[in-house]
Amino acid sequence: MEVFVAVVDSGSFVGAAGHLNMSNAAVTRQVSSLEDYLGVRLLSRTTRNLSVLEPGQVFYDRAQQILSDIAETRSSLGTLSSSQTGTLRIAAPVSFGISKLSKWLPAFIARHPNLHLDIELTDRVVDLTSDGIDVALRTSRIPASSNLIVRKIVPMAVVICAAPAYLKRYGTPNSPAELSSHATLGYPYTISGDTWTLRNDDGAEEVARLHPNVRSTSADLLRKMATAGLGITAQARYIVEDDVVEGRLVPILTDWHIEGFNLYAIYASRKFLSAKVRTFIDFLVEVSEGKSL
Repeated sequence: MEVFVAVVDSGSFVGAAGHLNMSNAAVTRQVSSLEDYLGVRLLSRTTRNLSVLEPGQVFYDRAQQILSDIAETRSSLGTLSSSQTGTLRIAAPVSFGISKLSKWLPAFIARHPNLHLDIELTDRVVDLTSDGIDVALRTSRIPASSNLIVRKIVPMAVVICAAPAYLKRYGTPNSPAELSSHATLGYPYTISGDTWTLRNDDGAEEVARLHPNVRSTSADLLRKMATAGLGITAQARYIVEDDVVEGRLVPILTDWHIEGFNLYAIYASRKFLSAKVRTFIDFLVEVSEGKSL
């Protein structure tokens, strides 16, 4: 049942094999044996695509419930012990993983020494099923998939800043409108993109004429470009806070702010969470409680 559900969820035998750490041939044999046992075809498969037949959809729905019941039993037993076991696969943004997660994890590992962590740092939006991820941490883009659960962990503030050398050479903008005449550094993973909306007590002002001279999917690269004096950047506070404290970057337009975002934990939509995922999410909420990053 686990193999069949994985095939349907990933949409392919190859995806299921990767998720389950099995060979393609083993996955194919499992599904064929299941169909022989049930005496009905569950899937229609060709060399190019795979579709779920009506009996397959019925079996998939029931199998999910059965597997959820099994997961509930495992979870109930797991909560009887504070020491989790097994491997927890986590995906997190590169900058967040290096800046924050690296500082939080030692305490988590100390509490659960028998739980092994497999951490993928990437700024791409991972597919939990095909990539075999138990829980993904995201700081901007949130999936609309009904098959995923999104849990808000902590809010994150955004800082507009530039290097002292840049401000000395080109001047410090005194209003949002002046940003359009400055060099900016663009991060495409933000919701606003190249349009920044700044707010203060009097209202909001949209700056839509930004033309970044550097655009990158790496927030750390943009931070380096900013400290080198190449332009103005709007970054999550946790990314630039050390540079601000040490004077390499200077916050500007401090009477205004760009709406921040949140850190989210995302996991597969199941009726019952595995104990190790629940333990990790509870830990994140605990260490970030009452804070804004």
